[in-house]
Amino acid sequence: MTSKATHPANLAQRLTQQKALLAPGVYDAFSALIAEQAGFEALYLSGASIAYTRLGRSDIGLTTATEVAQTLAHITDRIRVPVIVDADTGFGNALNTQRTVRDFERAGAAMIQIEDQTFPKRCGHLDGKGVVPVSEMQGKLKAALDARHSSNTLILARTDALAVEGLEAALERAEAYLACGVDALFIEALRTPEQMDQACAQFAQRIPLLANMVEGGQTPIQSAHELGERGFRIVIFPGGTARAVAHTLQGYYGSLHAHQTTTPWRDQMLNFDDLNQVIGTPELLAHGKQYDGKS
Repeated sequence: MTSKATHPANLAQRLTQQKALLAPGVYDAFSALIAEQAGFEALYLSGASIAYTRLGRSDIGLTTATEVAQTLAHITDRIRVPVIVDADTGFGNALNTQRTVRDFERAGAAMIQIEDQTFPKRCGHLDGKGVVPVSEMQGKLKAALDARHSSNTLILARTDALAVEGLEAALERAEAYLACGVDALFIEALRTPEQMDQACAQFAQRIPLLANMVEGGQTPIQSAHELGERGFRIVIFPGGTARAVAHTLQGYYGSLHAHQTTTPWRDQMLNFDDLNQVIGTPELLAHGKQYDGKS
């Protein structure tokens, strides 16, 4: 039986290393379990991917804090590696942000990401974003820091200002958020390697920086190794999982509809027993025997 996720302090310790931490995007306990089995040290619970998979909708602020907290709790009940969770705008004002932080911390978050977009927010790589005043975001971040039970629950401040106000304004906002005492920074949708280098030159020696890799998005895709060489400490591929699953499902359902059987697809599937091995069915049934009154 897999126990609760490891203590968030493990993530803080890991971020002291020079090697960039690669955290793939997950959207439920099933995807998180398979990612953990692949050997990743941390996972990223993507708000966009929850919207894609739970609602079948776009990342435009439709998910709720409760839906994310429930998803997070299912994940941390099943896996042991630390989870970075996307908390969007905190789902409201500073008081809403405090409730979000408390709920997500109870659900096992190792790091909670809060952004400075207006509400309703939208995917950081979509056009038409807006950002709140710097002072309002600083208030949210201070509220988040005050709300957490343990300082080992890390707060990640994200700014989306580059697309709205330009790079210099985004860097100024990052400085203001750093001054609040946050644990990591995320400057969303950097457009070029030169912009990435400028952000790293200003912040990489002072605080962990996160790089967001979105296939087809605004930021040039690079490997975690390349980004680590630039100075980034955390690298996420948040929506790649959902895009890969969507591609697979299109092929699977298309084949089933065309052939009326799964036979042509069988070499691209796990069989019944293989899937049960992945999800730990034999271990779960063996564990249950100690409670059946027959032992």
